[in-house]
Amino acid sequence: MKPRLSENDTQARSYRWRSLVVLSLVVLGALGLAARAVELQLVDHGFLAKQGDDRSMRIAKIAAHRGAITDRYGEPLALSTPVDCIWVNPQELNDNIDQLPKLAKALKQDQDFLARRITSNLDREFLYLVRHMPPEQAARVKALGIPGVYLLREYRRYYPAGEVAGHVVGFTTVDDQGQEGLELGFDQLLNGEDGAKRVIQDMLGRYVENVESIRAPRPGGDLVTSIDLRIQYLAYRELKSAMQEYTARAGSVIVIDVDTGEVLAMVNQPSYNPNDREQLKPELYRNRAATDIFEPGSSVKPFIMAAALASGQYRPDSVVDTSPGFFKVGNKVEEDEHNLGAIDLATILAKSSNVGTAKVALSLQPERIWSTLTALGLGQVTGGGYPGESAGMLSNYSHWRPVGIATLSHGYGLSVTPLQLAHAYATIGAGGIRRPISFERVTGPVPGERVLDPKVCSDLIQMMEQVVEKGGTATRAALIGYRVSGKTGTAFKSIAGGYSTDKIMAVFAGLVPASHPKLATVVVIDEPSRDVQQVGILAQGGTVAAPVFSSVMAGALRLMDIPPDDLQNVPATTLVQASEAP
Repeated sequence: MKPRLSENDTQARSYRWRSLVVLSLVVLGALGLAARAVELQLVDHGFLAKQGDDRSMRIAKIAAHRGAITDRYGEPLALSTPVDCIWVNPQELNDNIDQLPKLAKALKQDQDFLARRITSNLDREFLYLVRHMPPEQAARVKALGIPGVYLLREYRRYYPAGEVAGHVVGFTTVDDQGQEGLELGFDQLLNGEDGAKRVIQDMLGRYVENVESIRAPRPGGDLVTSIDLRIQYLAYRELKSAMQEYTARAGSVIVIDVDTGEVLAMVNQPSYNPNDREQLKPELYRNRAATDIFEPGSSVKPFIMAAALASGQYRPDSVVDTSPGFFKVGNKVEEDEHNLGAIDLATILAKSSNVGTAKVALSLQPERIWSTLTALGLGQVTGGGYPGESAGMLSNYSHWRPVGIATLSHGYGLSVTPLQLAHAYATIGAGGIRRPISFERVTGPVPGERVLDPKVCSDLIQMMEQVVEKGGTATRAALIGYRVSGKTGTAFKSIAGGYSTDKIMAVFAGLVPASHPKLATVVVIDEPSRDVQQVGILAQGGTVAAPVFSSVMAGALRLMDIPPDDLQNVPATTLVQASEAP
């Protein structure tokens, strides 16, 4: 019989067993922790490190700087300035919804509207709240320390010249991508490539460490345009003044350097300010000078005379009998305002005789007229690469009939853009060498294609001088000290069922100085009031568009230091001042 254990022995044995159990558990726990540590550090290290990086490491975009646009002398037309955008992670912000009133107040947004935006996008991790916020204002929002609210640096386009250069420069989208004008046409040059870097951020989204650079940002290239901002402003000012004076519907002015094909100025009315996105409406930002086509009226008559001279059938002093002031072609009657009798080609242009021009055109081979018009660029884009440019409309001569040739001779039945018309006059001014239009500044001589005989162009320029002289239709285009060569155009606008009797396009196209043309300019005024009471004149190309031409060219010739070529008409005081100049 075993002896009974005392109570103390029983307690001691129980203690030893409990100690062993506890020790075993501790050892097992330690071994388990060690095994788990080995597993975490060796087996699962890569997976866990990746998971940690996914929660704290981010790929951050480094915004690229879009290239600047300047005029030919470096004056800025478009610049990119640094701004910030406010974006949120809706899931994070929803967990801190009590902070929403504070955020709404800082952003000056309606709290209920903001709450709807957040709660309706809980499946997303990125949501823009405000774009293009000034950095100082964005910093104040960030200082609130609201979880889920972040900043992102980007750039906003700024246009120092505003609406003066709005049509030619265009504008970008809110994401800084070119959308209109030169911003779109040269987007590949101007648009940089965003960079990227790997960063570590804390739970509030703040960057605490730049880990590595993945890709350096590539800034966009700068565009030096052909535009002379001084002439651009002159054209803008004079066109706007004429629009107000004649209560016109729209208007355009184009100034081209004859020697290079560079566009020195291109303006339209109505205009818009590209800095104000609320003004970005198609009816305002459409560049009418390059996109809108119209029937040019009598401004194409010099082209018919060019075809006549090139044919060898006519000389500048060739006489055409326009008596009795009208004649019938098919079922249409061509007529002049007065019976001009027997007149030479120069007088036909000076008096803008429809009868004389039609008779000349009908005496020529249709192919001769068509080839001259196409050689001058009608029916084709100008080669400047301006986005949205229209080629106009010029049907093939095989479709022409006598009545169509007669009406085409004074500017109906074909359509051009103001830019296209200016390009044609620039080709005549260049002695028959057609150079492509350029919106970039060019240096050195610009090669071109000879499309007309220089003698034809020289004779034509001299003939067009009579248009501006006393007795011509464009005496208001005259300049003090400079010979001017040009042509008016007054075309009734096409409407359903025929042509309007009170809506016209008033046009003047000209070259200065006529002795050696340097500038080709076209002015188009759409629907001026025909009965201009305040000045007591009839709205026509010579009375509405010609004065705009004169005002713009007077300033442009002075700014470009182009010497006078008509010294007999230069005031004596001007000659004295010029001789005393250093």
